[in-house]
Amino acid sequence: MNLEELLSKAENATSPPEIPLGGIPKQRLPSWGRWIIRILYLPLLHLELRTEKIAKFFIRPPFIQTGQCKRRGNCCHYIIFPELQGIIKKLFLFWNTEVHGFYKREGLEYEVEGKKIHVYGCRHLRKDGSCSNYSFRPKICRSWPLINYFAYPKILKGCGYQIKLRPPYAKKHPGLKIYEGD
Repeated sequence: MNLEELLSKAENATSPPEIPLGGIPKQRLPSWGRWIIRILYLPLLHLELRTEKIAKFFIRPPFIQTGQCKRRGNCCHYIIFPELQGIIKKLFLFWNTEVHGFYKREGLEYEVEGKKIHVYGCRHLRKDGSCSNYSFRPKICRSWPLINYFAYPKILKGCGYQIKLRPPYAKKHPGLKIYEGD
């Protein structure tokens, strides 16, 4: 399965994917340890987000996001991370599985542009599509859907967001189709 098929699967899902064999793995780091790390990390996360807003004020991306989340949870069931090597891989896995609460969704590896990726799910997703860790959610969740400066944004159909061209770019490229997630 390639990335486009995986995204299509995520868009068209009407129910959550199957839980991994053996259930969602337990986190080894105690909950009090996770909370301490999150509380200490939160100011740094907000500093990074504010810095991005300042940068976007001066260097505006060509796309803007409108709409709001419909809480389907499909983006939380199919979180994609690249495969890393060495100590970086161990730190990345610890941070995302023990601190943020992600777990490996499927044992299958996907390949995108010659790089291996893995699919994760989030243990904080409630049945109603809301997040039980909303105040301390990671950056990947806070900045979804991600609007890049140099790439066409991708969002899941039915998520509630629309991506549109900013007015100066829309005049220069009147025929460019904008993807809407509704």
